[in-house]
Amino acid sequence: MLVNLCTLLFLLYFIASFPLISSQNYEYDSTIKTMEEFSGYPFQEHGFKDSSSALSVDIESLQRQIDELASFSDTPAPSVTRVLYSEKDVLARRYIKNLMGLAGLSVKEDAVGNIFGRWEGSEPEIAAVSTGSHIDAIPFSGKYDGVVGVLGAIEAINALKRIGFKPKRSLEVIMFTSEEPTRFGISCLGSRLLAGSKELAERLETTVDNQDISFSDAARFSGYAHEDVSTVFLNKGHYHAFIELHIEQGPILEEEGTSIGVVTAIASPASIKVDFEGNGGHAGAVLMPMRNDAGLAAAELSLAVEKHVLESGSIDTVGTVGILELHPGAINSIPSKSHLEIDTRDIDEKRRNKVIEKIHQSALNISRNRGVKLSEFKIINQDPPALSEDLIIKATESACKELNLSHKKMISRAYHDSLFMARISPMGMIFIPCYKGYSHKPEEFAAPVDIANGVRVLALTLAKLSLT
Repeated sequence: MLVNLCTLLFLLYFIASFPLISSQNYEYDSTIKTMEEFSGYPFQEHGFKDSSSALSVDIESLQRQIDELASFSDTPAPSVTRVLYSEKDVLARRYIKNLMGLAGLSVKEDAVGNIFGRWEGSEPEIAAVSTGSHIDAIPFSGKYDGVVGVLGAIEAINALKRIGFKPKRSLEVIMFTSEEPTRFGISCLGSRLLAGSKELAERLETTVDNQDISFSDAARFSGYAHEDVSTVFLNKGHYHAFIELHIEQGPILEEEGTSIGVVTAIASPASIKVDFEGNGGHAGAVLMPMRNDAGLAAAELSLAVEKHVLESGSIDTVGTVGILELHPGAINSIPSKSHLEIDTRDIDEKRRNKVIEKIHQSALNISRNRGVKLSEFKIINQDPPALSEDLIIKATESACKELNLSHKKMISRAYHDSLFMARISPMGMIFIPCYKGYSHKPEEFAAPVDIANGVRVLALTLAKLSLT
C-alpha cells in the first residue's frame, strides 16, 4: 500500500511539473520564433524540437525536378537546349504548370506564355509578392540558369506551407517567357512585355526567326497569341515586391566561401550593330597600300571597344564584341564587308552611354582613316540599369542572419528578368554560388546545399514581404 501511494504521488508530481519543465527548457528554432512574432501566426506546435526541420527544403525532390526538366532538351545531356516555343519548350511548360498545381497554386498564363502560380493570401485584394525566373536555355547550355529560380520558388512555397505559414499578401511564382534572346533576338521578352513595352509589342508584329517563322505563328503553335500582346502589360505597382533567386554566374561567392549574395543593383546592357564595307579583292593581287579592308576595320574597332571600356574608370564597365563576321569569308579574299555586334554594360547608365559615344566616334574615325564605309551603326537596345529596393535588401539580409548563413552585398553584372520587373515593382535578387562561376555551358553546376540555402532564404524573405 505504501509503495502504491509513493508511486501515485510520484506520477502526480511528474504530471504537474511536466508543463513547467517543458516551458522552461524548450528552445525552438529562432527563425520560427521571429516569424511568429512578425506575423502573428503560429508556425508550429511548441514542443517541436528538431530545429533543422524549420523551413526545411526537400532538396532530393528539387534536384530530381531540375534533372527531369533538363531532359526536355534538343541536345544530349549534359547540355541543355530549350528554345522559345519549340516542342521541348512546350513540354517543359507543361511540367512547370503541373508542379505549380501539385503545390496547390492556382495557375494561369498570358498571351505570350508567361506562367503564374498564385498562393492566395488572407488579403487577396492587396498587391501580391512575386518571385520567379525563366526556364528557356540557349543552345548547349546548362540546367541551372533560371531554372533554380522557378523550381526553387515552387519549393519555397512548399516549405512555407509545411510549417503552416499563412501569407497576408498573396505569393505568386512567375515563369517568364524567353529570357534568352536565342530565337527572335529579344532578351527578357516576357518580362519586357509585363513592364509595358509598347515598342516591343509593335515590333513583334513583324518579327521573324532565322527560319522566317513569325513570332505570332510560333506563339500560336505553342497555344498562345490568341489575344493582343498588349493584354500582357501590367500597371506599375501591380506587385508589392518581386525577388528572383538565381545562380551567381560568376565566381565570387564560391571563391569567398559565402553562402548568399544579396544583389543591390543590376547592370544593364546596350547592344550595338556595326557594318563596314570595303572594296575587297584578291588576297595576293591587291597591294597593301591600296587596300580598304573591312575586316581590319572591324578588328580595330574591337580593340577600341576594349580601350574605351578600360578607360571608363570603373571595373563595373564591361564591353564585348560577341559577333564578328567577314564577307566573303575566304582565306584568299580581302574582306569586303564586316559585321560586329557589341555588348556594353554598367550599373551607371551615364558612364555606359559615354562609352557608347566613344565607340561610335572610333567607328567614324576608322571608317575615314581606312577608306571604308560605315554603312551601319545602330543601337539595338539601351536599357537603364536597376537598383534593388532597400525593403527587399533588408528583408533578405535579415533572412540570412536568422538562418545563420553568410552573405554579402553585390551587383549583378548579368541581366535578368528582374531588370524589367523593377519598372513595375520594387525588386531584389538572391544569388547562390555556382561552380567556378560557369554558366551558359554544360559544366554549369550548383551544389544541392547551396540551392537549399537559397530556397530557404527566398522562403523566409517571401514570408517577411508578404506580411508588410
